[in-house]
Amino acid sequence: MEDLNAILTPGMLVRHPAQPEWGVGQVQSNIGGKLTVNFRDIGKIVIDSSRVALHPVFDP
Repeated sequence: MEDLNAILTPGMLVRHPAQPEWGVGQVQSNIGGKLTVNFRDIGKIVIDSSRVALHPVFDP
């Protein structure tokens, strides 16, 4: 599986496809396939990009 999360950079907005109730999150870091995303209502979550393909948000 190709890592589509590799294009995500700090500051980009994303959604978690399996957790829509988390809303929009902002990428804090993307290091070695581990993404740290700050979701407004949930807080910071570390996501393994080999397991979850986050969806970029261009119009929040």
